[in-house]
Amino acid sequence: MNKKLIFAFLILNFAFSACSNTTPDNPKLILATTTSTQDSGLLDLLVPIFEEAHGYTVQTIAVGTGAALKMAEEGNADVLLVHAPAAEIALMDAGFGRDRFLIMHNDFVIVGPADDPAVIRSTTLAGEALNNIASSQTGFVSRGDDSGTHKKEKSIWASVGITPAWEGYIESGQGMGATLIIASEKQAYTLTDRATYLANQENLDLEILVEGDEVLLNVYHVMTVDPDNWENTNYEGALAFANFMVSDEVQALIKDFGVDKFGQPLFFPDADKTDADLGI
Repeated sequence: MNKKLIFAFLILNFAFSACSNTTPDNPKLILATTTSTQDSGLLDLLVPIFEEAHGYTVQTIAVGTGAALKMAEEGNADVLLVHAPAAEIALMDAGFGRDRFLIMHNDFVIVGPADDPAVIRSTTLAGEALNNIASSQTGFVSRGDDSGTHKKEKSIWASVGITPAWEGYIESGQGMGATLIIASEKQAYTLTDRATYLANQENLDLEILVEGDEVLLNVYHVMTVDPDNWENTNYEGALAFANFMVSDEVQALIKDFGVDKFGQPLFFPDADKTDADLGI
């Protein structure tokens, strides 16, 4: 379906079905999100639809998941869209989150130069691939920013008993898009979510070399910040955004996002599932 038609259909649907006031008392909403949802282009599609349907102006702050969770702790965000389940649960248990809904998943992949100097292309195991990279001391660019991707990378290193510290292992301290560019320029390996890689693929000299390991599952949740901690938190807007993300219309849009350009979806909708269904 043409994107303009999709937009019009969703606007009409939400205009008639939304229960919330389309002119909210507090129209400003701060969304803290992982860079992958921004770099992939998904939020460029969804946020304008939400704003038009519900009357909010969304300030999107794309940072690593760790930084997004910190913003919730400090009362600097209203709603989160993140992908680090263990850290998310810890935030909820600490009383900083009010609601948490499963939204979608995709996967992480390990990308690198076509000549594959560490010889990882033949393995489907992420841990074995990182072990090969460390053993050969070839270049690896880590985000190093406590993002969901960085947390996943650290967990895989830990699973094979390696603390990466050789000269070719560097930390970019930047988002996924920028980290991919650095890895491409250095002809080094990196761990990335599939969506950001595909969205930037034409500008990269990197190939997907390892994929399909179950540990590479990448799951996204939307979380509202608990207003009991911060009196200025826009909980009404946060809940409206969370309900928007789990709606049938938006889940259908997520299902098709990327298919026309990449021949495959960049994310898979999961609002009708539970964490247990995904094995997390």
